[in-house]
Amino acid sequence: MGGGNDEREQTLNQILTEMDGFEGNTGVIVVAATNRADVLDGALLRPGRFDRRVEVGLPDVRGREQILAVHAKNKKLADELTLADVARRTAGMSGADLENLMNESAILTARRNKTATTMDEINDATDRIIAGLEGRALSDNASKRLIAYHEAGHALVGTLLPYHDPVNKVTLVPRGQAKGLTWFTPSEDQSLVSANSLKARIAGALGGRAAERVVFGESQVTTGAGGDLQQVERIARAMVTQLGMSDVGCMALDDGGMMGPNYSEEVAAKVDAAIRELSDDGYKTALDIMTDYRACLDRLADELVETETLSGDRLRELVAEYTPVPPKLAAV
Repeated sequence: MGGGNDEREQTLNQILTEMDGFEGNTGVIVVAATNRADVLDGALLRPGRFDRRVEVGLPDVRGREQILAVHAKNKKLADELTLADVARRTAGMSGADLENLMNESAILTARRNKTATTMDEINDATDRIIAGLEGRALSDNASKRLIAYHEAGHALVGTLLPYHDPVNKVTLVPRGQAKGLTWFTPSEDQSLVSANSLKARIAGALGGRAAERVVFGESQVTTGAGGDLQQVERIARAMVTQLGMSDVGCMALDDGGMMGPNYSEEVAAKVDAAIRELSDDGYKTALDIMTDYRACLDRLADELVETETLSGDRLRELVAEYTPVPPKLAAV
């Protein structure tokens, strides 16, 4: 340990010496990058050294399009495929993710003996990057039908709630640990999210469980909603303890980590009650949608069983046969 620390100190001191030596020179700019600014020695950040900080976050839609253009230079793209469309579908991806996306898409294009990459390869590569390798399709008809209803429940709630992100795709093709997946793609980059949008996400996450309950009964709900419930708890807890979006008040409460919450048992009880209320309200919203639009739910599940995958556009076409599809409202 001592030797390692000595080397670190020597390296740091040498860097500082070299940087201070530039003071009398003109036209010399020292630039450095790190993803752990919190562990940098304070001496590096003093005025005259690395005193100007530029935060480089995830690229916005324009930035993603420009990054994609760099990585698509040596790749043949289909005429109908535009990088602007790809950029809109890849919110939240870093530059490395986008590079990987284009490489995976090119590999899929070659494997399929195509001469140019289409949106099919882009979508499949996105699924592979985010959710893992494609598994074998389900052969058990009962399980396949149950999962179809579960995913249709997510998709139906997400489609009918104006503040929910639009559905990009629903599939019964297993990937990673997931037996089925419903993809939601925000229509714009979201740096700020409203309480309405967070509540819609809670309801959407509970859409699968709600569909199982309405179709198969309370005693036949499955473990398929385990990950959904964890997502609901995370969103609701953040709304209550970090974002001031509940009756508990406009407070930021620290959970204390391993030491436990640093607030009273009375406040903890209010926090738990507020989280439960947000979850229950979202579940009721999802149940109401399943009940009111049961025929639509059945249609979506039937088509999923038959085709295994529905695009967002096809999904909205089916829903529109039963009820008008509301336009999506801004997240803020």
